[in-house]
Amino acid sequence: MNLLALGLFVPGIWLPMFALKSEMGAWFGQGRLTADLVDKELSILQTVEELWRDDRLLVAALIFFFSVAIPVIKTLLVSLAWYWHKLGKGRKLADWIAAIGKWSMADVFVVAIFLAVLSTDHAETTATQAINLFGLRIDFEISSATLSTLGPGFYYFVGYCILSLAASQLLHFSLRRQPAADQM
Repeated sequence: MNLLALGLFVPGIWLPMFALKSEMGAWFGQGRLTADLVDKELSILQTVEELWRDDRLLVAALIFFFSVAIPVIKTLLVSLAWYWHKLGKGRKLADWIAAIGKWSMADVFVVAIFLAVLSTDHAETTATQAINLFGLRIDFEISSATLSTLGPGFYYFVGYCILSLAASQLLHFSLRRQPAADQM
């Protein structure tokens, strides 16, 4: 289960987590002008890279730490604890993994942040304006629309979060059922 979780983790951080498109338009009479303000798809790693380039170093580091580093370390530790479990050891490591498991929930928090960003889905604003030019009144409408969608990376990452949590909990419970004398 842990290896399957790792298999979901890799595309979860590489594939686009979400797509964001923002468009502005102006309508006057029969004419229409539009411009794309934002049109991008970002994965977790692309988000970290973009934040780093924009000198938002703390946010970039936190997202990298909680969404990439901690999940990798936790996955490696669960694998190591499972291996030691096969040797009749591993309870202390499993207990430690369970203790830091609460910190690994920060990756779920990152997904929640992405969902908050996605809450702008189909947000539209429209304003009617008028210009008087040489005694001629020109009415026009200016509007902006934001469309956000989930990308495949989101689903892979959520799958990783669920499987990783299940794998560490199963390991912890299976080691708890063993007699303490068999542990490290």
